[in-house]
Amino acid sequence: MRNRAGHEAFSGAARATVLSGRLLGVLACILLFSIAGASLARDDEQVTPERARANFARPVVLGAEDVRAFPDAPAGFREARSGIAQGRVEAFFYDSGVTGTRRRANVYLPAGYSADRKYPVLYLLHGIGGNQDEWRGYVRAHAILDNLIADGKAVPMIVVMPNGRALADDRSPPQERVFTPENAAGFAKFERDLLEFLMPAVEAKYSAYADREHRAIAGLSMGGGQSLNFGLGHPDAFDWVGAFSPAPNTRPPVELLPDPEAARERFALLYLSCGNRDGLINVSQGVHAYLKQHRVTHVWNVDNHGHDGDSWANNLYHFAQRIFR
Repeated sequence: MRNRAGHEAFSGAARATVLSGRLLGVLACILLFSIAGASLARDDEQVTPERARANFARPVVLGAEDVRAFPDAPAGFREARSGIAQGRVEAFFYDSGVTGTRRRANVYLPAGYSADRKYPVLYLLHGIGGNQDEWRGYVRAHAILDNLIADGKAVPMIVVMPNGRALADDRSPPQERVFTPENAAGFAKFERDLLEFLMPAVEAKYSAYADREHRAIAGLSMGGGQSLNFGLGHPDAFDWVGAFSPAPNTRPPVELLPDPEAARERFALLYLSCGNRDGLINVSQGVHAYLKQHRVTHVWNVDNHGHDGDSWANNLYHFAQRIFR
């Protein structure tokens, strides 16, 4: 991995969507461990909430290396700040050959966005119960970026927050259908939707660079697994990869990087994080151990949070400062 700069008016309707997403997120914390890997289960094995709860509640076993790489972000880091230039979030629509529908994403444009210059692009992916509003509403990614850019700590960038559920009906499902094989399958189908339809559409509309050096992908939970799967699986498309509390949809490390030697200098940044109170930490620990074993340079940050928005916001704060440098 190359070292770049030392690795150093939300609408009422959208707010309602986010509140619903928060409830689903709570359920995700309980159930995700089993269901996200439903496609790997035996056909005759029924996934139940009880089994999922037991899996998620497994004791967290920390190793000597499972420690913080960075402190928590300073107070107020994800609050809208007066007196600074602020970016805007707009709806973006594109036609998908995967779902056969017109799909929506949210796009953050930094303050002073101009077609007269080119911008790098971060694709930011949500969790199993969320949608394109989760990063904006629950985590408040736009405020984090506004503050970092205003302080000169992050490069002005376009941030695409898509719906990572590539289904004809891509609405966040009711809670009784969040953890079905059909819902989980939509997240795997998003790989082709992202690469073949969303990315070209974004680069056609916005003043965005269209090369791997100026593309990053990151996500939380189910989106963290997607980011590892898609980012490491397509090194020709992404140079910067971040996974925050990646879920069990994450492919086994040997499948993520079957040729780890070739990956050592391939990515500008591989960033992996999880909370030390998160029952899913074993997923991240396995990826970290594999990367370390094969001497693939990466960031491994274990904070003091659970599977929650505080962890995801803090890690976006640190990740955003280190990309596109």
